[in-house]
Amino acid sequence: MPTEPDAAAAGPAIHPAPLPYQARLSQRDPASIDLVVIHCTELPDLAMAREYGERVLYPESGTGNSGHFYIDRDGTIHQYVDLDRIAHHVRGVNQRSIGIELVNSGRYPDWLDSRHQSMDEAYPPAQIAALIALLDWLAGSMPSLRWIAGHEDLDTELAVASDDPGRRVPRKRDPGPRFPWADVLAATSLERLPG
Repeated sequence: MPTEPDAAAAGPAIHPAPLPYQARLSQRDPASIDLVVIHCTELPDLAMAREYGERVLYPESGTGNSGHFYIDRDGTIHQYVDLDRIAHHVRGVNQRSIGIELVNSGRYPDWLDSRHQSMDEAYPPAQIAALIALLDWLAGSMPSLRWIAGHEDLDTELAVASDDPGRRVPRKRDPGPRFPWADVLAATSLERLPG
């Protein structure tokens, strides 16, 4: 079973950086993938995102939470998980989806503080250009790929605010209000997953 899209299809430069537990992640048929989920790391840099990705959160399987691809602010693309493996990046749709994480501070470090819910960091042009190139390559190489969604579209659960137990805030807000959906959708053949 191939682990990546057709190597003959020209694509962006991707730096393989498999997570230590990648072989413990469940396998899947890449033909079953029909969705890309866009995330932002909500962390200050790629190094911290890698640290979080390597954390074992599920002792029974020895795995943790991670996307498949990480795109740094300068447009560098890193692949942490092969596409024939199920990464834990969004509740309920991991089996059918590819997780793409954009390095962006989001609400860091006060993710659930009701006073710090704005996501003010813009996505640099180089990062968005790399995302579009990756999406184009994936869509051209994987005939089953049709949909794109933001993490916030799929995980709409509210969580108790860390500063006030009487308030609720969105558990996930990424990629957030600064993500240029119109530009990305205009540049890709993927369609926004209906809500």
